[in-house]
Amino acid sequence: MSMKTIIRTDKAPAPIGPYNQAVMAGNVLYTSGQIAMDPSSGDLVTDNIQNESHQVMQNLKAVLEAAGMNFENVAKTSIFLKDMDNFQAVNAVYAEYFSEENAPARETVQVAKLPKDVNVEISMIASK
Repeated sequence: MSMKTIIRTDKAPAPIGPYNQAVMAGNVLYTSGQIAMDPSSGDLVTDNIQNESHQVMQNLKAVLEAAGMNFENVAKTSIFLKDMDNFQAVNAVYAEYFSEENAPARETVQVAKLPKDVNVEISMIASK
């Protein structure tokens, strides 16, 4: 029998559907995808792709911290882009949060549309 723990924090946007910010299963944390929503105002940060990407990463940081983890614990990330032409800009922001020698596995895909018509969504898998 596996045990799962729901992870919640008010330092990241509240879920807008039947899901949670993250679920801990054993020692593994599965985050839901985060978009660039400011958790305090509920406003989207989409003025430019760099600020949007930083907000996504800050939201993920808050979820990781709520589970007693940080970016060092991340084993895998999935990046969803509305436009692959934003790859370099998103990748540059992403690189500020990980050291190259300890960076997680990752895939980056272009998708037709994202929630609230944002430009980037990122999810993570981490472990203690």
